[in-house]
Amino acid sequence: MYAPYFGLSHEPFSIAPDPRYLFMSERHREALAHLLYGLGGGGGFVLLTGEIGTGKTTVCRGFLEQIPDNCNVAYIFNPKLTVIELLQSVCEEFRIEVPRRAEGVAPTVKDYLDPLNAFLLRSHAEGRNSVLIIDEAQNLSADVLEQLRLLTNLETSERKLLQIVLIGQPELRELLAQPSLEQLAQRVIARYHLDALTRTETQQYVRHRLEVAGLARSMPFDRGALERIHKKSGGVPRRINLLCDRAMLGAFGQSEPVVTRAIVDRAAREVFGDPAPAPAAHWPRQAAVLGVGLLAGAGLVAAARWWTETPPPAEQPVAAVAPASAETPPPAAVDSGSVKPVVAEPAAPTASSAAPSTPPTLLRDERQAWRELAGVWKLDAGEGDPCAALAREAVHCFSKVLPLVLIRQLDRPGIVALDQNTGRPSYALLTALNDKSATLVAGGSEQTVTLAALAARWNGEWSTLWRAPAGFDPRMPEREGKLAGWLDEQLAKAGADREGGPLRARLRTFQLAQGLTPDGVLGPLTFMQLNRTAGLDEPRLRQAP
Repeated sequence: MYAPYFGLSHEPFSIAPDPRYLFMSERHREALAHLLYGLGGGGGFVLLTGEIGTGKTTVCRGFLEQIPDNCNVAYIFNPKLTVIELLQSVCEEFRIEVPRRAEGVAPTVKDYLDPLNAFLLRSHAEGRNSVLIIDEAQNLSADVLEQLRLLTNLETSERKLLQIVLIGQPELRELLAQPSLEQLAQRVIARYHLDALTRTETQQYVRHRLEVAGLARSMPFDRGALERIHKKSGGVPRRINLLCDRAMLGAFGQSEPVVTRAIVDRAAREVFGDPAPAPAAHWPRQAAVLGVGLLAGAGLVAAARWWTETPPPAEQPVAAVAPASAETPPPAAVDSGSVKPVVAEPAAPTASSAAPSTPPTLLRDERQAWRELAGVWKLDAGEGDPCAALAREAVHCFSKVLPLVLIRQLDRPGIVALDQNTGRPSYALLTALNDKSATLVAGGSEQTVTLAALAARWNGEWSTLWRAPAGFDPRMPEREGKLAGWLDEQLAKAGADREGGPLRARLRTFQLAQGLTPDGVLGPLTFMQLNRTAGLDEPRLRQAP
């Protein structure tokens, strides 16, 4: 419902375990590594546990996508079974034919174990591994767990024939700690407990899902909303999804351009049943008078700090951004995360540092910023949604928090979103850059600023345009296989050796050399670098004075 309103191709916060949305935090990568390690562990048990909603099943789906072709996989997602039902399910998953008994005669364990053992021996002789994955394993009964342990006794003189992966909630660890299951616990060759996301990872997770859903604009959540989401969800991905989905729906219903802290609070009350804020208590008159005095004093202090630290509104000259000069010391590297404000010392007036005759301004309308960027590309963005209009010309919008070193490497003008933490962002085009200063353009005005002054008002959010080859639709990346010929040609133009291995391996090498994530996927940043190194005629950054 709200996806088109925020410029998304589909809703980003479904609770279904879709591997496309797998967010690989450090702990998720470790969890996946433990599962993959278990494949070569020679048999036994691999244990993955985590609280409800931390992403265990989604990690498992990612694991299934990376299992080699020479593996037979059986996946059981409803483990509330008897021993006979479990063996029957295992045989059905492995597609093992079990001889039928005479009518009225109940099957026995041996009826399933014999064909299962024959199948595992035959697979081993063919060089194939067999993996049994059981989700929600905390629901397994003690006798079923004992039967699973006995299945790991199926072996040759070299290795176990069956690898078993147990995925469940923390109760599974407590279950395996029981003395009666000590023999099974001793056969666990790898175990990992998946914790909730940190505050930073929660923000990265939200951005990741929005980008997978097609986000090509600035974040639809302000900083206060993201902090509230982490606090209300506890960093649990499923709770984050529920909360973000309801918050975006609430913003859509109120025609708000971004999700605010207040909208998140309302969504939390609806989704999690959080209590409404208590009404303010009636204080005695003396306390009220004291409070007024304190507020007045705080107001004076805040006013003084605002005068020296707070950036001016967009309608005013950008006076808080200090002009660059030859005497400006080299600033520290700009980080793509939170940036602490830097207050520039006033410089002595000189002939070279005189104020510009026409004070520069910033843009409040993000769409106008996209139209000005389209003008740099000599394209018409129309009067409606600029990104939709440009997409018809095979030119697409892209937004992400990036470090300046990568922006310099991409070598193309883009939009910087300033003052995001105030809740009223403003926009300008970054058109020139060097190691000390940057040039910003907005509304026909231009100003060169120090990188330190830019860092005081910019959190790294940068937007630009990129051109896709004919026939490529960014909403359907699975069609990228049709671009093999084009990719081979572009890599050759970029200097990649055609004898350097398979096409995907050469793409990873190119990405690594360009400072990109070497994932072998044709994403927007990879297209930008391919177009740049191949000499495609696109706008480039100028060298800032």
